[in-house]
Amino acid sequence: MLKDIENLPRGSRLPREEVLGRLKLNAEGLIPAIAQQHDTGEVLMMAWMNAEALEETLTTGRVCYFSRSRGRLWRKGESSGQIQRLKGLYIDCDGDTLLLRVDQTGPACHTGRSNCFFLRVDGHEVVVTTNPLIDPKVLYGSDPAASTPMPAQDAT
Repeated sequence: MLKDIENLPRGSRLPREEVLGRLKLNAEGLIPAIAQQHDTGEVLMMAWMNAEALEETLTTGRVCYFSRSRGRLWRKGESSGQIQRLKGLYIDCDGDTLLLRVDQTGPACHTGRSNCFFLRVDGHEVVVTTNPLIDPKVLYGSDPAASTPMPAQDAT
């Protein structure tokens, strides 16, 4: 799909609509989107975007995904206040995955952890590597401003 632009030299510019129109969406019209903290490189989460979520994100600068469980657009942080601001959007070479470099406010994971990747496979076991930064009951309670950070204890 993007094969004809693989060998273009650095600095080449293409119309955004032309390239976005060539993205490989799945049968449901979705594409995986990996969110990465722009200044630390921490991989925060993976979610899905449809064309509407992608356009809203590019237009507003606030990251919007498509929630498969809700069946609708999901503006990151709409219930928790833990929003993502877009710093850069990258398309992989096959046009089937997006990388969003973001500025994450607070934890990215619904569990209250900084990222969604806190389960590490260690041989025949799976190890929980971090504690929540914020109790999810507080994070999604009636008063998100009342959230009190929990002590962070990372295990390597």
